[in-house]
Amino acid sequence: MNPPNSAERHRETAQNGAERSNVSLVVNGAKHQLELDNRTTLLDALREHLKLTGTKKGCDHGQCGACTVSVNGERINACLTLAVMHEGDDVATIEGLGEADHLNPMQQAFLDHDAFQCGYCTPGQICSAKAVLEEVRADLPSHVTKDLTAPIEMTDAEICERMSGNLCRCGAYANILKAIKQVAEARA
Repeated sequence: MNPPNSAERHRETAQNGAERSNVSLVVNGAKHQLELDNRTTLLDALREHLKLTGTKKGCDHGQCGACTVSVNGERINACLTLAVMHEGDDVATIEGLGEADHLNPMQQAFLDHDAFQCGYCTPGQICSAKAVLEEVRADLPSHVTKDLTAPIEMTDAEICERMSGNLCRCGAYANILKAIKQVAEARA
C-alpha cells in the first residue's frame, strides 16, 4: 500500500482531530512536558496549559506587546509563535522575575513610579523593559541610535523606540519611561 498523500493526510487529520506533539519547555526555571495541538501558540501554552496567566492576551496579532516574554534571552510576542517551535527553550515570564517580598528591580521601579493604571499591559511592559536594558548592554543599536561606534546612550528617544512595540491604553508612558530610567541609572 502506498503512503497517504497530503489530501489523504488532511482528511485523516480532520477526522481524527488536530495533530499533537510532545513539547518540552523550561519555563521560569522549571521543566515542563506538554502534549499540545501543533497549532497552540506559546501564549496559549503558558496561559491555558501551565496556568501562568501573568502574560496577557491583548490583540492576539503581535501588535500590542501584552504577551511579551523572553525566550532564550530574547524578547518575543508569545502570541506570534507556536509552542512546538520552542522545544527545549528557556522561557521567562513575569511570574519568573520576582516574588511579592523580593521584586525584580524593574517591577519595583514600576511600583515606585506608578507606571501602570489598569495593569493589563504591565507584565509585557516589564518584560520588554528588562529586554531593553539587556539590548543596550549588548550594544545592539535601534533605529534611533545616533552613533554606532560609541556606547549607546539611554536617552528618552532610545527607550521609547525600543518600547514602541508595547502599547498602554491607559497612557502611562511617561511613568513607564521614568521606571526604566531608574533601573538604567542604578545599573550605570
